Amino acid sequence: MKLASPRTVARRLHGMARPPITITPPPTGVIAEWNIPITARDGIVLRANVFRPALGSPGDLLRGGGPVPVIMCAHPYDKDALPRKVPWGYLPSPQYRVFHQPEPITFSAWTGWEGPDPAHWVALGYAVMVCDLRGFGTSEGIGTMLSKQEGEDYHDLIEWAGTQPWSNGKVGLLGVSYLALSQYRAAAEQPPHLAAICPWEGFTDVYRDFAKPGGVREHGFFAMWGKITNRSGRTTEDLYAQAQSRPELDDWWKSRMPELSRINVPMLVCGSFSDHLLHTRGSFEAFRRVSSKQKWIWTHRGGKWCVFYGDEAQATQLRFFEHFLAGADNGWDQVPPVRIAIHETGDAPAEIRMAAEWPPPGVTWVSLHLGSDGQLTENPSTSDTSMAFVNSNGSLKFRWQVQTACDLIGPMTFNADVSLEGTTDATLLAAVRLIRDGIEVPFEGSYGFGRDVVTHGWHRLAHRELDSELSTPWQPVHTHAKAEPFRPGEVVPITVALLPSATRLLAGDVLELELRSQWLFAMNPFTGQLPARYATSSTGSTRLHLGGLHLAELRIPVAGG
Repeated sequence: MKLASPRTVARRLHGMARPPITITPPPTGVIAEWNIPITARDGIVLRANVFRPALGSPGDLLRGGGPVPVIMCAHPYDKDALPRKVPWGYLPSPQYRVFHQPEPITFSAWTGWEGPDPAHWVALGYAVMVCDLRGFGTSEGIGTMLSKQEGEDYHDLIEWAGTQPWSNGKVGLLGVSYLALSQYRAAAEQPPHLAAICPWEGFTDVYRDFAKPGGVREHGFFAMWGKITNRSGRTTEDLYAQAQSRPELDDWWKSRMPELSRINVPMLVCGSFSDHLLHTRGSFEAFRRVSSKQKWIWTHRGGKWCVFYGDEAQATQLRFFEHFLAGADNGWDQVPPVRIAIHETGDAPAEIRMAAEWPPPGVTWVSLHLGSDGQLTENPSTSDTSMAFVNSNGSLKFRWQVQTACDLIGPMTFNADVSLEGTTDATLLAAVRLIRDGIEVPFEGSYGFGRDVVTHGWHRLAHRELDSELSTPWQPVHTHAKAEPFRPGEVVPITVALLPSATRLLAGDVLELELRSQWLFAMNPFTGQLPARYATSSTGSTRLHLGGLHLAELRIPVAGG
């Protein structure tokens, strides 16, 4: 594992002590109503805070003194957990000290964790409604996280908001992470007053996207998040404990997934290339699988929260909501569905490209074959050979030198024939790095980690079966319904889905594929990727079979100009 430099550690310590967050005082010209009771269909009282333009305020004048559209979010993080006032200003959420952001962030003191800023939206002529989900904050009842019940409660909250005298009857949903997950559940219930959703980075398949990507158990962030939510709310079950006891994808997992095909409202979804450990896959799946005829995906590879609260993203969100919630003829319906941020380095994008679909038209899938000399070539070897790595601490690396500058836009796939020695199952991690002038190019990653690889994918080798309905020619999807342990000497064809990215390669660059069992980075806040942690293999070896009749390839998406 590569260690961070002393300068990187020093920057990290400074960021923890002084995160780049500016919190402004509560705004004027706002009517703030706290803990409004709203009765759900079964009699349970849910509660919300509502912020709306005061008479004669800029937001009120923008709407001509009439009713206003509603921006809404609902979550389990306590709507009243706002930045704390201290003599020298306001303290940000502790997450900002742990999860570094590469750019400064500004929001008001009424902004909850990962939610829309009431000061920003009310001044633009919107009401903002922030709700506690059942069992959390001041809402009554006992909640079941990621459940259909949450969607039904959210439906009832939306219908209450859409029928208030100060509302124009159009409700839009906005928020990050769980504030995006809850949107999918709500939209699948099809509430009549829901006019548009903007899930800004949110997984849609809790098994494949987060808890067990590739069938590989996550027990870092999930364990921490599970303990926090258990302590902070009243729930019917311990979500993390349930996940630990269910290694295969069964009906319990399926009941925690929204029915994407039932979502038919206009959607602007944020697809982050930097949040591979949490929300990337699910965001692209939402764009692919919802039934909405009007849907857009806005990609980036920046910090999660600095992008969400940044000027460009907020301007995009506003244009989208103005069109669908306020009826503005602003040309949004002419915007191409896919916005692609192409990165050459981990800094600002080298190019923003618009496309009609994802992956974009013109992508050619090029197979790079693994050779016993450690090279990746477009021509496979005709001789049979094999290579192995020890699962506890070994790896294999293969390199391809870029002859002509190109863009890789889309997911990658690793296909190979493998066998196991000394074990019947193992974790296989395939990671792709960009090396320029002999130095690895770092990219923004999950949890504020600024030294990530281009992309990677996991696979639990005993999960062999592919899902024929969900798989595409460019993205394999496994059923994860059963484990099929390897027999001694058995050679099995496997396929690993690597997460989507948009990366510019220059002539002379080197693309490096690494195969291993252990996770790439240490689990600490200074030199590693806290709190990421995955189940790995500590016994036996994994053998890769190359050349001849054996397939061993990395398929990359080379985009046209």
